[in-house]
Amino acid sequence: MLSLVVAPWRRAPVIARNADEPHDAASTMKMAVLAALLRGGTDLDRRVPVVNRFVSVTGGDYANDPAQDSDPRPWELLGGTASLRWLAGRMVTHSSNLATNLCLAETGHEAVAEVWRRAGATGSSSPRGIEDYAGRAAGVHNRVTARDLVRLLESLEPGTLALLEHNVHRVDLAAGLPPGTRLAGKNGWFPGLRHSAAVVHPPDTAPYTIAVCYTGPLASGDDVRDPAARLLARISAAVWRGRPGSER
Repeated sequence: MLSLVVAPWRRAPVIARNADEPHDAASTMKMAVLAALLRGGTDLDRRVPVVNRFVSVTGGDYANDPAQDSDPRPWELLGGTASLRWLAGRMVTHSSNLATNLCLAETGHEAVAEVWRRAGATGSSSPRGIEDYAGRAAGVHNRVTARDLVRLLESLEPGTLALLEHNVHRVDLAAGLPPGTRLAGKNGWFPGLRHSAAVVHPPDTAPYTIAVCYTGPLASGDDVRDPAARLLARISAAVWRGRPGSER
């Protein structure tokens, strides 16, 4: 299943393909956690314990697997402390799973649900933490649609979008753009799915928002050498070439 939405910034979509089909959210849900944390009024410079034990939605507990995490830095602080500001940054710039669950423990699931509601999402939610496998087995799933990812990005404050510009994973949509193109967004992947959503800022035209969600056999789960990543890059390049006022 391939879902695609392209929209001029905060305007109606000009492309919508399978826009409301649900997909497993993967790491795209980290944008909603970030928004909940930044809107919560908490002191972002407050240091919190870096632990690897979290409460499952089933009532038990669970832990993250460092082998499944793309960011080793928070693991180096295990047993110590880190500021919420730093953890929030690692969550979206390096897609740290451990940092995500630490931030989620601070915000709570209801605050994240409110982020989706405020965005006007109709088919997306993130009611459990990363790697809460007991919750998933109980039927609690993090879901997104391409349309809701566009809505989420369009609902974010400038400061939140600014953090998303520092995503170091310049693959998927970013790989289909000219080098140095400004964009703010998040991608996510594991075997069987590949997603990416971003606000793209061409130097010659108004910004646009694009979200691509792919669930299928092309997605190998490799961070760079994933055939699905190349597919998303080709889609991104085609949208770039077709932007209004562009030199084709």
